[in-house]
Amino acid sequence: MADMHVPHFKNDLGIASIRVGTKEFMCVGATPPFDHPHIFIDMGDDTETVCPYCSTLFKYDESLHGGAEPASCLYHPEDAAA
Repeated sequence: MADMHVPHFKNDLGIASIRVGTKEFMCVGATPPFDHPHIFIDMGDDTETVCPYCSTLFKYDESLHGGAEPASCLYHPEDAAA
């Protein structure tokens, strides 16, 4: 499980909803240091869910294949560590 990549999404833009290409992901809120606790979200059978911390609405779009729309909402934790 440690080698499994879980996409992370952020909402620096402050938009109401983000389309995502996965149903299992981490929401970080905004780019650190303005982030909230990084939480795992699993949509299950649903196609929409709301982050309980930042109230971003995430909408599943299978055509994005793990990405996000807007694309800038995809967060890369390894970039923040550099």
